[in-house]
Amino acid sequence: MEIAGVDQAVQQTRENLNTLTGSLALNTLVSGLVTFLVCVIAIRILKAVLTRTLNRMTRLDPPIRNLIIKLVTTLLWVLTIIIVAGAFGINATSLVAVLSVAGLALSLSVQNLLTNFFSGIMLLINKPFKEGDFVEISDKMGTIKNIGFFNTILATPDNVSIVIPNGDLTAAAVKNYSREPNRRVDLTFSASYDARTEAVKEAVREAIGMDSRILPEPAPFVRLLSYDASSIRYAVRVWCKNADYWDVYFDLNEHVRECFEKHGVEMSYEHINVHMMEK
Repeated sequence: MEIAGVDQAVQQTRENLNTLTGSLALNTLVSGLVTFLVCVIAIRILKAVLTRTLNRMTRLDPPIRNLIIKLVTTLLWVLTIIIVAGAFGINATSLVAVLSVAGLALSLSVQNLLTNFFSGIMLLINKPFKEGDFVEISDKMGTIKNIGFFNTILATPDNVSIVIPNGDLTAAAVKNYSREPNRRVDLTFSASYDARTEAVKEAVREAIGMDSRILPEPAPFVRLLSYDASSIRYAVRVWCKNADYWDVYFDLNEHVRECFEKHGVEMSYEHINVHMMEK
């Protein structure tokens, strides 16, 4: 009888422990889910507040605002994982250590990707160019179509798209032809040695006056540049609005030819004079 009583007590104790363990497991599960829901709601609220605040900062470009929102959201989700893991009874310190090791291994495996990413951030902050600018990067020339976080798309004048990694852009020399409102047009013209210098300069000035897009200030520059083997070269420099550059460039070439003909100035070319001497 005593043995039967002991067995019954042991069985009852086991049932009580199982009930307690199940109750604890259920409580842990419920606590973890509630914690997760609270974190999700908090993330949405904080993201909405951050977005509203950044949208009021008109000096920040949209790509930078989006980057800040994504980075903050990512950090909040990492923090949520740590908090929820703690609610489920997982050692947060061990989890942080695991995440750190995993992050280090990931960063080493995608080193070039991270280089391009941070280079993209620097491009957005420093703004050496913006979308729509006409630039020259190393041996590539074209219009900036898109500035991404990892690469930048450049469209050449013949409409070929070139994808350039941002890491290469930050290490290259960039010529931005669109940043300044005005741009100088540099041309040279060759005239015969027989043409008077003042006649050539007068013809060029007349050609300049035919184009209203050429700015009066800085004043147009027309001077003798060099004495070549078969002709004299003249340097012509005029200023115009950036958007008018190519139209002024080509039209001025045509106007100078017309004015040279009008003033009797011969546009010389490379040739050899042969003098026959009688003996």
